[in-house]
Amino acid sequence: MDRDLAELYGVETRVLNQAVKRNIRRFPKDFMFQLNSKEFNILKSQFVTSSWGGQRKMPYAFTEQGVAMLSGIIHSPKAVEMNIAIMRAFVEMRKLAHSNKRLAAEIKKLIDKVGEHDVQLAGIYESIEDLMDKKAVEQQWEDRIRIGFKLKK
Repeated sequence: MDRDLAELYGVETRVLNQAVKRNIRRFPKDFMFQLNSKEFNILKSQFVTSSWGGQRKMPYAFTEQGVAMLSGIIHSPKAVEMNIAIMRAFVEMRKLAHSNKRLAAEIKKLIDKVGEHDVQLAGIYESIEDLMDKKAVEQQWEDRIRIGFKLKK
């Protein structure tokens, strides 16, 4: 909601909304929308007492992309920090996606080499997959807090 985001970015709600209006082309319908009175009443009914007081205009709601776009048009120190953090997160996600694609391509090459002719390699590959699955299950059990009788090693 515009009010919550304004607080997050360290600006007044009117400043946030003014910045949006000045940059409205950056906010298509899937980035932001204005609540209608029915939606606003439903939202208010979620809280026992409304801390919003008397509001003249219906609030704006922002999607994930809208929040990211806001960080680029608001000029508060907090918004600048958030914008930098978002950009760094995108770079890390791109690196991760790229490394996963490379790993998947390498595995596919191995599978293609195995084919139907080399049963031993296929068996080894299946064993590796089984070990990886078993290791994942074991890790889940190791992460749990143990209760009851414990053996000394």
